[in-house]
Amino acid sequence: MMREVPQGREKRMRTVRRVIPVAVSLAVVSLVTAILWYLKLASDGLHHPVFFYLLPIALLAMFYGSAPALLCASAATACAAYFLYEPLYSFHVANRLEVGDLICFAVLALIGVKCTGELLRPPAKAPAVNRAFQAMKPREAAIRTRMPADPSP
Repeated sequence: MMREVPQGREKRMRTVRRVIPVAVSLAVVSLVTAILWYLKLASDGLHHPVFFYLLPIALLAMFYGSAPALLCASAATACAAYFLYEPLYSFHVANRLEVGDLICFAVLALIGVKCTGELLRPPAKAPAVNRAFQAMKPREAAIRTRMPADPSP
């Protein structure tokens, strides 16, 4: 016999399921930012540090979907501007090349998140692509039957 779940508990569980990806994405950004910030202060710093966020963003897109990954990308852009580029602890970036880095990163992260989402989408959710492949199969078979046999000895 199944026990009924109280309505309030079910609502809390749905809320927790929505909050977990957001919390994980913010935790990932915080962790990567702390590591990069430490490396910047301990040494001369890294060149183009914002691009170190790309792998965690791709992993978030794979495990939790596009929305948390896009949140992570926008938070990573803000954290990089604030903590990693001169002047530190300001959103003003002094070097125009570094502003270009941030813009390039944002565009690249957006493209990466969308491509990852498309690659991970199940085929049943892409009926137009399936119809195109199904339409190609009869033509492909007709082409194979018209080709001459292999003349190898």
